[in-house]
Amino acid sequence: MELEYIKYLAKGYETDAVLIDLMNAHGNDVWNFAFFLIRDADAADDICQDVFLTVYEKIHTFRGEASIKSWLLTVTRNKTYKYRRNAYFSKVVLMDFVTRKDTSRSAEAEVFDRMETKYIWNAVMKLPLRYREVLLLEVHYQLSIQEMASMLHVAEGTIKSRLHRARKKISILLQSESKGGNIL
Repeated sequence: MELEYIKYLAKGYETDAVLIDLMNAHGNDVWNFAFFLIRDADAADDICQDVFLTVYEKIHTFRGEASIKSWLLTVTRNKTYKYRRNAYFSKVVLMDFVTRKDTSRSAEAEVFDRMETKYIWNAVMKLPLRYREVLLLEVHYQLSIQEMASMLHVAEGTIKSRLHRARKKISILLQSESKGGNIL
């Protein structure tokens, strides 16, 4: 599927169709990644739009050295960091972002599932950005160590180290929170 896009990036081809396809295939991933980095739904909307505007303008620069998904997430990360450096960036509150499409579950099971998910995501969101970022890229986006290293411009060993520390910190956070009461 990745090589499909490359043949359409030749000069003169209608990039609108490719952009629409990219937005449909990866739009949620781009928005979710921006949201988990910035923790603000409105800012994630703005960043997502900015990412796809940039992709529309720069799609011909995609060299195919990485997957389309990791290229889009790299652009998203860069736009998010640029937004964070902006003077208008201020402290934000974690928004509950868990969407389930299950229809046959009981209300009680749904409530307990949401409580547990919120509990874990609250702990993840307490991690420093560099740990939260690699954990999210590994668990949610299932990127390889090599893809993360390329995307974040760090060595593979650094990614492994950050993942190890993130897992350790999240484990400690969850254990301490469960002993001292919920973080809900």
